[in-house]
Amino acid sequence: MIKPIVHDPLFLGQKSEQATEADRQIIADLLDTLRANLDHCVGMAANMIGKKKRIIAFCNGPMQLAMVNPVITSKSGPYEAAEGCLSLAGVRKTKRYQRITVSYQDQLFRKQTGTFEGFAAQIIQHEVDHCDGILI
Repeated sequence: MIKPIVHDPLFLGQKSEQATEADRQIIADLLDTLRANLDHCVGMAANMIGKKKRIIAFCNGPMQLAMVNPVITSKSGPYEAAEGCLSLAGVRKTKRYQRITVSYQDQLFRKQTGTFEGFAAQIIQHEVDHCDGILI
């Protein structure tokens, strides 16, 4: 179900809790909401739809993927990026990394590890920051 976007920086600035299998509907809602906003959004975290859970959804090429309880385990190639956010007005500069490795669970709660580069890596970093209560 498509959910409204949260804009409250006090709520968005709180750390998210680990997700469990009881949070499957949040994953579906997050992907639905991302797909409804694809014309101006490439990634979302669950707190952006009012749920303080460590769940993100992002575009990886033409596909929209979800990660549950993502943790960035390595990063390389630092650079400065300018990013916007669906929950916040404006564009801000931030430090990102060209290549990251992420440990996470997929939608079926199976453990996964993936390496991402370029724009997909940047999106994941932005959304993991949301899970950690970090706003750009």
